Amino acid sequence: MKKLEDILAGGITGDERCREWIYKSFYGYIMGVVIRYHKDSEQAEELVNDSFIKIFKNLPTFTYPDDPDELLKAFKGWIARIASRTVIDFLRVGRNNYQTEEITELHIVHEQVSVVDKMNANDILKLLNELSEIQKVIFNMHEIEGFRHEEIAAELNIPVKNSRVYLARAKDRLRTLYKQHINQA
Repeated sequence: MKKLEDILAGGITGDERCREWIYKSFYGYIMGVVIRYHKDSEQAEELVNDSFIKIFKNLPTFTYPDDPDELLKAFKGWIARIASRTVIDFLRVGRNNYQTEEITELHIVHEQVSVVDKMNANDILKLLNELSEIQKVIFNMHEIEGFRHEEIAAELNIPVKNSRVYLARAKDRLRTLYKQHINQA
């Protein structure tokens, strides 16, 4: 088996076998990123494929890390960012998929949520799917992808305070859903 660096180099030159290897190797990972944002599995398939088109198109712009041992981590981070932005662009174009509302300072909740690691990934995804589309997008962008509220606001074309409020509401809703989940278990 070739090293990832060689496979990426082949992908840049258009080697179909290398591109196929990249697609097959990272398909599940990209699908996981997409599903966190958009639960429609049929549409998620298309978004994954759109992501790979962008990945292959932009492969020459991927910046290799200084430490070769960090290549896989850097590449996965890079493709996850492409996939998440692909979904966000899709959601932005289909703005009717979620509705935003004008939020005043009175709606802002300042509260920390403790992270619980006793649930498996499928349980967490089910809880995330209970959020409104905008809450799920903002939660994923902030908590999972690491975007700052200013970046989220710019990306979604909403006020920064709305991003904060939607995140607080998402956390509050997840907390409620988690308590229900624990009580049912």
